[in-house]
Amino acid sequence: MAQRAGVSRSTASFVLTGRHKDMRISEDARQRVLRAAQELDYRPNLMARSLRTKVTKTVALVSDTIASEAYAGRVIQGSLAAAVAHGHLLFIGETEGDPVVEEKLISDFLDRQVDGFLYASMFTRNIRLPKLLHGQKVVLLNCLTRGAHPAVVPDELTAGLDAARTLLDAGHRAGIYLVGHTRDQVFASRERLAGIKEGLGDAGVRLAGTIDCNWWPDSAYDAVCRALDDGLTPQALICLNDRVALGAYQALREAGLRIPDDVSVISFDDSDLAAWLRPQLTSIALPHYELGWRAIETLLGQPGEPAVQRLPMPVRRRASIGRPPAE
Repeated sequence: MAQRAGVSRSTASFVLTGRHKDMRISEDARQRVLRAAQELDYRPNLMARSLRTKVTKTVALVSDTIASEAYAGRVIQGSLAAAVAHGHLLFIGETEGDPVVEEKLISDFLDRQVDGFLYASMFTRNIRLPKLLHGQKVVLLNCLTRGAHPAVVPDELTAGLDAARTLLDAGHRAGIYLVGHTRDQVFASRERLAGIKEGLGDAGVRLAGTIDCNWWPDSAYDAVCRALDDGLTPQALICLNDRVALGAYQALREAGLRIPDDVSVISFDDSDLAAWLRPQLTSIALPHYELGWRAIETLLGQPGEPAVQRLPMPVRRRASIGRPPAE
């Protein structure tokens, strides 16, 4: 190629590696090298370059079940898009929670000399970073650890505040019930509940109670049916996720209660269910795409971001919230 362009090998190398400005190579020589590269269909030897520079332009995402979970697929999309924007390839490995598989994946990625890791969880939780990742460049995605590793998580506390404020803005002051298990060890439920209580408390309002159930439609349906049969008369339900809301919708409909005329409903996650339900469900979105994008940006971008970045969860306002029935 250098011969075809009429330049030295070092000049051709400097042009093809983007170092022509540092070497004060003329624009004419640069163009001749680029034309020769195009005519010869030149492709750089990235393996050889990575051995020389110690940079492979690759990163790895190690997750439990994100890669195969359609609901969180946009985390992968966001990560891929950000990696491409930085000129990197993204390797994706899924462990399904198996520590043996996890160790093998991480070892394989280390053998490939990736430039950094995203360590991701399907559900926001506290994790113990695998020993193989100690000393590596790591950003935690949708999980937290006691160490000093940077992390990107959804802002569940503010999401709870927004759920409360959305109902308050619609005029609700009484008969507001929470639907779903609330356990301190579950990050999302703990943070959402704290935000809900704070938001209502700022207005001098309290939750009327909790309808306890698993975070699945059938459990929510059974629990709300029992509560209504026992004489509960809610004005609004805050469901801890969209699957819970689906079960609540079915129970309310069977009891002859209309949404939002008789009971308003708000939820979290903004899965496809929220738009499929009728009336469409107001839900507070998990920012999947943004989580993936920001994690890669933190891994590959300029340093200086806070240790834990909490990303906003936007409220998707739809038709499931109305004024209280008494008004």
